[in-house]
Amino acid sequence: MSNARADASDDGPVGVSTLLRQLLVQKFLLMVRYRVDFLGSIVGAYVFFAILFFGGQAAVSSVGGGAGALGSTLDGFIVGWFLYTMAQAAYFSLASGVTQESEWGTFEQLYMSPYGFGTVMTSKVVVNLVESVFFGGVMLALMLVTTGRTLSVDLVTIAPVTLLALLSVVGLGFVFAGLALVYKRIDSFSQLMQFAIIGLIAAPAAGLSPLRFLPLVQGSAMLQEAMRQGTRLWEFSGLEIGVLVGTAVVYSVAGYAVFRYCSRVARERGVMGHY
Repeated sequence: MSNARADASDDGPVGVSTLLRQLLVQKFLLMVRYRVDFLGSIVGAYVFFAILFFGGQAAVSSVGGGAGALGSTLDGFIVGWFLYTMAQAAYFSLASGVTQESEWGTFEQLYMSPYGFGTVMTSKVVVNLVESVFFGGVMLALMLVTTGRTLSVDLVTIAPVTLLALLSVVGLGFVFAGLALVYKRIDSFSQLMQFAIIGLIAAPAAGLSPLRFLPLVQGSAMLQEAMRQGTRLWEFSGLEIGVLVGTAVVYSVAGYAVFRYCSRVARERGVMGHY
């Protein structure tokens, strides 16, 4: 065991790349094995969007508006729903993943991993973000085809803005995952995060108001501008980028610190794997 631990630890970046690859393979296999559930998530998110979209069109038509009356409002809704689906997936993948590991009795094994607990959790976050972006990309394509709208999809701008925005949500996911380790069933509170995420994405972000320092708000504002107006990453001000990076780092690090504290409390109480 000690030799294997030493070998894996000495691999450095190579060992971490192996860990990431295996976690990605595991995630892919789970998606394939439980493909009905995965497809159901996509269908559910799309149907909800379709109901809102066609319902909005019907409401506009009933008051004499044309199909294009929604205009930029529809574009804003598409971008917001695109970010919402990714944020929700990033949050729930982390929180539910930790809870499942604890229920299965395998969470304690993460502490014995030769890669180190921090490396394993960081790798899981990376894999969850990849899954979230994939889910959001599928939803964006479906929404654009359904509505016939055209948005600017500059990956050089959208990718970093989206990932940094999602990192703040990852911090919230860590907090609720830690609370689940200590208090176990907190599903009712965790479900409330869906409404909180919607509120954060829709929060007004005109000027540098205190709201921009909340999770997702700055990322949502920049993503709206990038996809609706075609603003490039380097065209944003240094202050805007600084707030985006700062909120991503602060919330993700603070959330992870809370998670580590809660996991330590759970171990001291002997309830790490008890449900």
